[in-house]
Amino acid sequence: MEDPSDGISALWRRLDMPGHEAVRIYEGDDVWILDGASVFSYKGKPCRLEYLIECDPDWKTSIVTVDGFVGHEVVAIEIESENGVWYVNGEEVGDVERAIDIDLNFSPVTNLLPIRRSNLAVGDEAAVRAAWLRFPSFKLETLEQIYTRTGESIYTYRSSTGLEKAITVDEFGLVAEYADFWVREVEE
Repeated sequence: MEDPSDGISALWRRLDMPGHEAVRIYEGDDVWILDGASVFSYKGKPCRLEYLIECDPDWKTSIVTVDGFVGHEVVAIEIESENGVWYVNGEEVGDVERAIDIDLNFSPVTNLLPIRRSNLAVGDEAAVRAAWLRFPSFKLETLEQIYTRTGESIYTYRSSTGLEKAITVDEFGLVAEYADFWVREVEE
């Protein structure tokens, strides 16, 4: 996997509705930062959701902010994870205990976290418990996931919702194509 010493960035196009997402990923002092924004149309409403995700050196989520709007509704969410306990806007969310990753339901970027951390060999799989920020309710829920590396750059993703999709990634583990949902247009 490549070394993003100066950071890497990507632009995706949504396939299931009009929209795009851009992200910059870089390493700070003992942290990884994912800084991005998703702009799309949902049921005729314009949406802009900016996020900042901070992970420890092992790609475990520690802090997440999501700000923006869905139509006229303002979104301002702060999420923290400490020792497997998750908080949303300062309130503990017991339903997601022991989750390691944030999963932003509106974004392909959070697939990077378990892919980087697990560093699977072809043929191996990893079970992951994620704290899933659902769109459009913005409720934080547990989502059980399984990532299976089926090729050098291909994973099969399965979740407890019944979703199963192929995900193609680049050398760093960042999504290049997420079947039926996202395709990367620009990478740096």
